[in-house]
Amino acid sequence: MSDIGELNLKKLLEHAHIGVVIHRWDTSIAYANPTALRLLRLTYEQIIGKDAFDSQWCFLDDAGKKLLIEDYPVNKVKHLQERVSNEIIGVIDSSRDDISWFMINAYYEGDAGQDNSFIVVTFNDISDSKQLFSFHDIVENIQDMVIVTEAKDIGYPTGPKIIYVNQAFEQQTGYKKNEILGETPRLLQGALTDQASKHRIHSALKRHQAVNETLLNYDASGRPYWVEMNIIPLKNKYGEVTHFAAIERDISEHKFHLEQLKKRNQDLKILKRDLERLVEERTLELQKAKTKLEKIAFYDPLTKVPNRRYFIDHTNRLIQVCKRKKLPIAFGLLDIDDFKLLNDNYGHDFGDKVLKALASFLNQFFRAGDAFCRYGGEEFAFALSIEKGSALNSLSSRLMTGIRALKIAFSSNKNLSITVSIGFKICNSAPDIDLETEIKKADIALYQSKKEGKNRVTIVK
Repeated sequence: MSDIGELNLKKLLEHAHIGVVIHRWDTSIAYANPTALRLLRLTYEQIIGKDAFDSQWCFLDDAGKKLLIEDYPVNKVKHLQERVSNEIIGVIDSSRDDISWFMINAYYEGDAGQDNSFIVVTFNDISDSKQLFSFHDIVENIQDMVIVTEAKDIGYPTGPKIIYVNQAFEQQTGYKKNEILGETPRLLQGALTDQASKHRIHSALKRHQAVNETLLNYDASGRPYWVEMNIIPLKNKYGEVTHFAAIERDISEHKFHLEQLKKRNQDLKILKRDLERLVEERTLELQKAKTKLEKIAFYDPLTKVPNRRYFIDHTNRLIQVCKRKKLPIAFGLLDIDDFKLLNDNYGHDFGDKVLKALASFLNQFFRAGDAFCRYGGEEFAFALSIEKGSALNSLSSRLMTGIRALKIAFSSNKNLSITVSIGFKICNSAPDIDLETEIKKADIALYQSKKEGKNRVTIVK
């Protein structure tokens, strides 16, 4: 061979270590060499004849933003009739989770716009140099919680939407990724979460600014915990804020110790003797005071079961759990039959004894996740999740049987029994469940039980 023109061009392309794809002027693919097929993880049959508008293509720019079809290299050469040089593009396909990064060059052969012209695209894999190590592995295995949300639609109540959480988040909160993705971080907040802190966070996000806050959150089971969070805006290569990342650390134990230390220092300034005894006594007094305040705020003083305030807070959280799990929820009201006659005939002290006995039974009857309370007078309210509507029939039957079996001592040789009327309202998992409305409907069902002769259960849907 004495002339380079005698080289076999196709054989040269077949053995080249860079990918080569040749498009017709309409962008349909006429040829792809073996290296191109290997890099794109496609067969010859899967690629030949496909054009730039085929739905299988998913390209990203070097900032990770989805590339518009008109910005594909083959379309840029076609429309601008200029060469594309050393352009970095990411390729996503369904066979793997990570992105393949390529250095792209493209140009056209022949007369631009003619059917016998071609557009040649060459590329080589630069994934290793684009990302020398996995930031995903780092974020997944750190002990701090990481949450990433969209930056658009941050308004109450739906936004911002969560698009990523790491393993530490799952372990701390009890929520799995498939449960939390698409939800808002507001799901972690509750009645005691500081409103001023939430407002400062919202204002910072609205201005696309970083913010640091300490916040009271709740895990999937309703347990409160304190987090110290650092929220930062994430920008693309154009300087646009597209997402927010929150790095959070559980500081519940640290905060508890700080509060204890603060109180201890205050006591030391007042009293300078018997330090260890004083600290122990003050800690015990604080715990008793806290317990007493909780009892006053959330428990009925006569029956020692939850009051209406606690019931409302617990039930609203139960509604959210049922929405996530797509479970029906039942709301109920129970009223002791002829309670006024019982008070008139046997005295108010015995009436109080009846209320205590019934409350004790209900406390043992309902599950830990169910909500119930003394709603007022001789009425008790409850809310519980159910697997299906028919399960409520069995539950209400057991409930009525258990109450009828109660024996309440009036004197040393005389026991009395009671009956109750109950109204139930069943709701399917829906985004617009309102506790007050459903309790009113349960009250109507209760009235129906009373009207039909008492000592019975009425269930409405």
